[in-house]
Amino acid sequence: MPGVTKEQIAQAKEIDLLSYLQANEPYELVRSGPNEYRTVSHHSLVISNGLWHWINGGVGGKSALDYLVHVRGFNFVEAVETLCDSQTATTFPFQPVKQTVSKRRAFTLPPPHADNDRVIAYLQSRGIDREIIDACIQRGDLYESAKNHNCVFVGRDISGTPRFACMRGTFGNYKQDAEGSDKRYSFCFSSREPSSRFAAVSESPVDALSVATLRKMNGEAWNRYHYLSLGGTSPLALTQFLNDHPETDHVYLLLDNDHAGRGGMQKIREAIHGNAALDAQVMMITEEPPVSGKDYNEHLQHVLREQRELLKPIRQKQADISR
Repeated sequence: MPGVTKEQIAQAKEIDLLSYLQANEPYELVRSGPNEYRTVSHHSLVISNGLWHWINGGVGGKSALDYLVHVRGFNFVEAVETLCDSQTATTFPFQPVKQTVSKRRAFTLPPPHADNDRVIAYLQSRGIDREIIDACIQRGDLYESAKNHNCVFVGRDISGTPRFACMRGTFGNYKQDAEGSDKRYSFCFSSREPSSRFAAVSESPVDALSVATLRKMNGEAWNRYHYLSLGGTSPLALTQFLNDHPETDHVYLLLDNDHAGRGGMQKIREAIHGNAALDAQVMMITEEPPVSGKDYNEHLQHVLREQRELLKPIRQKQADISR
């Protein structure tokens, strides 16, 4: 199949849902019986004896692959790639749900490098505005790791305590959350106005900063928004953010323009409307997927390429005059 190998598909099919959630999203698991678990995002989804059944959704299966496709809305290739890149990438046999959720490891931030040069160069190569990069670094929400020179995006709770970190390679396609990360507190590039009523929501930190860059390029009051990354499409980080920031009443959903992103936006709407307090709080939900590219960073790079093409004749004319 284009995009993934037969070996990757076989590997993905061997990963059971409980093992996947224990390794990657332990905060999603809620014990509901001696041999049974449910999930925070979908309380009617039951995991028992190696099988899962989403009652409200009317679907079930046994593998994490089935779950990502039928519940999370991933397309098949995205789901396989996610599983092969996840912490459960080594093959897990299907196991009865007699095991307990493994004790969560304490969260620690990766040690920082002496400077942030590679992170700055990498994000600028992705089109992110230098002022925005510097602001993230000054706040301590972005830095370069000592090991492998990864971008480290830090998420904090309402008190400002780091509770989450995701790492993005400055070369290659490395993506990983730090051990012990709590996805309720994903990366957020906060507004300069602490009482801002506006939250712009993306799937990844790079997309969040791309949205901020685009709004700055357009001459908008870009720094009146909170730019929240979900770390995927789950509404978990947004519902926590809204609980912590009850003044927020405008939510802009800027998830990817693909099946998973569109499904994620629908699930976010359902999560907000299904919570009476949040439903009363949020007055407006606007869906704004990128108009070009799959995600907002691809859209940003498309806009920058168009700008360069428009400037070519002007630069050529200036060069001819200076000769």
